[in-house]
Amino acid sequence: MRRIELTEYAPLAGVALTPPQEAVLAACQLVSLKPDPAGTWTLTADKGLVGAARVGAGDGAVELRIAPKLPVRRVLFLLGYAQHGVDWQRHPLDAREHPDLLPAIAHTFARMADRALARGVLLGYRTVEEALPVIRGRIRESEQIRRRFGAPLPVEVVYDDYSPDIAENRILLGAARRLLRLGGLEATMRGLLHRVLARLDGVSAPVPGRPLPHWRPSRLNSRYQPPLRLAELVLRGGSYELDQPRGIRVDGLILRMWQVFEDFTARALTDALHPHGGHCEPQDTRHHLDRARTMQLRPDLVYYRQGPHGRPAPAAVADAKYKTAAFGGTDSDVYQALAYCTALDLAEGHLVYAAGAHSGPRTHRIAGSGGISVHQHVLDLDRGPQDVLAQVEHIAAGMRGGAPHTA
Repeated sequence: MRRIELTEYAPLAGVALTPPQEAVLAACQLVSLKPDPAGTWTLTADKGLVGAARVGAGDGAVELRIAPKLPVRRVLFLLGYAQHGVDWQRHPLDAREHPDLLPAIAHTFARMADRALARGVLLGYRTVEEALPVIRGRIRESEQIRRRFGAPLPVEVVYDDYSPDIAENRILLGAARRLLRLGGLEATMRGLLHRVLARLDGVSAPVPGRPLPHWRPSRLNSRYQPPLRLAELVLRGGSYELDQPRGIRVDGLILRMWQVFEDFTARALTDALHPHGGHCEPQDTRHHLDRARTMQLRPDLVYYRQGPHGRPAPAAVADAKYKTAAFGGTDSDVYQALAYCTALDLAEGHLVYAAGAHSGPRTHRIAGSGGISVHQHVLDLDRGPQDVLAQVEHIAAGMRGGAPHTA
């Protein structure tokens, strides 16, 4: 199997590919291919995807490893916010020991899950429907008649079983199995993951291709919640093959960095705005650009405060962009923010970028709009977590000062 290592958004020239490998990489949509004059190829991971995956089979099989452009610790910090409670600070990593993202995630998950399971496997009730030689629980009369045609045995019953085969344990089991399928894991890490599997004996793994089992945070599963958040990230990142339209199998762990950045921005802004009243709605789809309500909008975050009629009303809107800010010339992002402001009747909108000049926000005052302004902000992700959160606080302060559009 051919192994190709890339860095996010950094072109790799001079890659020799066989025709089957070329066809597989073109179909999997993980990277962009451009022919070189020498007959080789330039590969670029320019879709905001990072991770590792085995693509295709046979002569066309390729193992792709795409490293993020940010340091591993920065990515883990963003993921901690995106996953609503994964506390990476409690599970520090040695950057020299885990310089790659996926081993770092596997190491942290294994430690989190092992620590949660060391206090005992969580048990719970689940509803079971099956045929038994004895009566247990309640007889399913309609199923007994339909399936057994009057025969007394076996009996179709439904009952509540108190067992470890519950949603929380199934998610942990599925994530541990997924991580064990990744290459490049050291022996001690694999041993820790195998110990997680042993402790979850009797638990059934999630079925690939189906929605993840549903669980709700509670006092009983509080010790499970950090590894569960991370396990969901691993399992969702492992379902990338479901998006492929041409039947090319992509098996591995792929993270969408643009989604991670959007989730981080929305969560961090929500935390910064929460002490000042009101509430935030991420990915708010209740607003439309046209009166016929056929053009739905989906801003990354809408901040609501009590309006003049005593009901919550939009007070600010923000959208995150995992790209470099374009401060000059035509920018479709500004048009998008203008549409949000128009539909939400706001005088100001905010765009938050992951890269660009860090000299402060750039403000565009839109001509002919009656006074609408769009502010472009850049987060300096190369700085420490506290500095990044301080930048978010500054953006939130600007959102709190926003006003309705009264023109």
